Amino acid sequence: MADSPRLSLHIPEPTRRPGEPPDFSAVRPPLAGGLDRPAVDVEASAIRDLAYGLIRVLDDDGKAVGAWDPHLEPETLRSGLRIMMTTRALDDRMVRAQRQGKITFYAKSAGEEAIAAGQALALRPDDMGFPTYRQQGLLIARGYPVAAMAHQVYSDRSDPMQGRQLPCLYSSRAHGFFTISGNLGTQFSQAVGWAMASALKGDDRIAAAWIGDGATAEADFYEALTFASIYRAPVILNIVNNQWAISSFQGLAGGEETTFAARAIGHGLPALRVDGNDFLAVYAVTAWAVERARSNLGATVIEHFTYRAEGHSTSDDPSRYRPAEEAKGWPLGDPILRLKTHLIALGEWSEEQHTALAAELDALVREAQRGAEAAGPLAQADPTVKAQAMFGDVYAETPWHLREQAKAMGEG
Repeated sequence: MADSPRLSLHIPEPTRRPGEPPDFSAVRPPLAGGLDRPAVDVEASAIRDLAYGLIRVLDDDGKAVGAWDPHLEPETLRSGLRIMMTTRALDDRMVRAQRQGKITFYAKSAGEEAIAAGQALALRPDDMGFPTYRQQGLLIARGYPVAAMAHQVYSDRSDPMQGRQLPCLYSSRAHGFFTISGNLGTQFSQAVGWAMASALKGDDRIAAAWIGDGATAEADFYEALTFASIYRAPVILNIVNNQWAISSFQGLAGGEETTFAARAIGHGLPALRVDGNDFLAVYAVTAWAVERARSNLGATVIEHFTYRAEGHSTSDDPSRYRPAEEAKGWPLGDPILRLKTHLIALGEWSEEQHTALAAELDALVREAQRGAEAAGPLAQADPTVKAQAMFGDVYAETPWHLREQAKAMGEG
């Protein structure tokens, strides 16, 4: 006993800290096109290697290669580029507004735009999404007005949420966009439950959910995978591994020991790990999972390997926990630039078209912002509006005691 080594505890630490140069030496992306695309009815146990590899379609020259190439039409590619650029234009302008004191809070999608855009186009518009605060591209793809998003961010009199939700935590049942929860783990369990209900009703709509790498350490994650596996729920469970959960790096959620996709293996679920900055690859793996779900073959877990280029939100200062220039060194590049390069290589896009689209979208977002500022703060609305917002949209059928309270306030 005296010769036994003293026990010690391993505390995961990021490879780089503020003031140090970025270090992505451990990130070694494989060549694009190197992995096979299995049939959708494959047994999960037969494709375990896809949980540890990285599905990539776009090579370094912007060419689409390999079995996972979805062979998308140029118009679809341009639609994807527009969704991503609209998201970025909105993000940039809203963050400036927050810094100017015009709004209270915002969370950007910088570096992750391909995930929402690629998946939105692979899903059907009536499939239900259970997103995080970085999938606003799903709303944009489904035609939700940018002006309505600006109204909510500003919490003005035209705010569709009537001030009852954080600025960029959107919700639209008509657009298949379930209310965003700040505690992201719940999105998985709610999505699985919704998908199970859809199947019980004999519907043909599927669900998709998104959480970050940090939320995979929560109980909701494992409960959702258990139910999804047992009941073969028609759901796509997306893990957005952007390397950072607020200020803690992904190693604290278990990313040092294995991939996040690998967690699906113990539940008997197929797991795919994809280059989250590759629009074509994201579309391809999502289309595979969609077909599987609609064929009553069950759920799929997808890990999107990407990087959060900016802060977790406007309340976060990433320079306090990682090198200031780290985002520029991310080996998988910028998703918008990569899709732009691909379209130009196809002869379906040009620098001039790209500049013109950027200007068009900037004008669109600028106009939405002007409308939000002109509407005036919700706090200045008349008391009747405030009371209605307090009592409405809480219960499917308002209970008697709330009806009495509303009546006492002149709402009855």
